[in-house]
Amino acid sequence: MASSPTETRFFDSFDGTPIAWRELGEGRPLVLIHGYFSDARTNWLRYGHAAAIAARGVRVIMPDLRAHGESGKPHDPAAYPRDALALDGEALVRHLGLTDYDLGGYSLGARTVVRMLARGATPRRVVLAGMGLEGIVGAERRADHFRNILTRLGQHERGSPEWLAEAFLKTTGGDPVALLGVIDTFASTPAAVLATLDRPTLVLSGVDDHDNGSAAALADALKNARYAEVPGNHMSAVTKPELGQAIADFVAE
Repeated sequence: MASSPTETRFFDSFDGTPIAWRELGEGRPLVLIHGYFSDARTNWLRYGHAAAIAARGVRVIMPDLRAHGESGKPHDPAAYPRDALALDGEALVRHLGLTDYDLGGYSLGARTVVRMLARGATPRRVVLAGMGLEGIVGAERRADHFRNILTRLGQHERGSPEWLAEAFLKTTGGDPVALLGVIDTFASTPAAVLATLDRPTLVLSGVDDHDNGSAAALADALKNARYAEVPGNHMSAVTKPELGQAIADFVAE
């Protein structure tokens, strides 16, 4: 098994935007998609989650979303059509020739996974972490929250959720103009569509994470899901080893 991630690789997505990805490990593929303002290195590599999963005989594939990490950060609004992130995910699966794979994501990554499923993706297993039902059926609420953050940088009350999100953005070196474009890609998935999704799914949430509504309710809305908790809130859960271990246990079953 590879003990360190591959060098960053790139491919041109559906509209020519370069999308970056890294891999760790060998075996059954698991595509893991990071959250908003973050990147694959921060979400999956920095705190050892990818290593814990790869140690179970899994090939962990970690893209950077468009406008994030090492992927392209276009400023043209035309680069951010509705569901662009799901289209990028589909393009990566095609590019790598994956036919038998698992699919997971954290926060915006989890919403992207749901959009891929709603559009016809057929992974064997699914992991939805850092996401609740309200964040899936009402993506517009979170869109307004992030638009407020990005259009009022430097003006948020110290210690507020907005201030903390801006501080995180600074640590990842995010491009505010490109990230504003990403908001236009957000798409809700109706509860009636959720009820048709039947892939075995792990819904995983920090015990104090309520940013996207109820994760337990999201598990209940799916045909074949189980709910599990790890320590932490929306920001801190990704730093806890329990997150990676829970994902590893599930995909290795």
